[in-house]
Amino acid sequence: MRSNETAGDTTTTPAPATGTPGGVALAVVLYVGARLLVVAVIAGALVAVGLPLLVALLIAIVVALPLSLVLFRSLRTRLNAEVEAATASRRERRERLRAELRGDVDADGGPPAA
Repeated sequence: MRSNETAGDTTTTPAPATGTPGGVALAVVLYVGARLLVVAVIAGALVAVGLPLLVALLIAIVVALPLSLVLFRSLRTRLNAEVEAATASRRERRERLRAELRGDVDADGGPPAA
């Protein structure tokens, strides 16, 4: 994450999305891991209070859903950016391949040799 400190603005912006499979996987692991951690913490607290484990897990899942939307907004934004970058990259590669198959461009991206 980078910090924007111009004109007193101290908000953090996510790192630019790469769209690589590793970047998407990392974003998914971070987001899912954070959500599971919230469920575990809430369930642990409920079990410590005396609720049965299954009931505590069900309550923790229901409570963690809206809570994670608020707590992990930056992780979700990063995940969305990574998926969008990967989708755009795949779309561009697919269009380039289709153009090559039609004969519109060479493999190096230039116009076809005459």
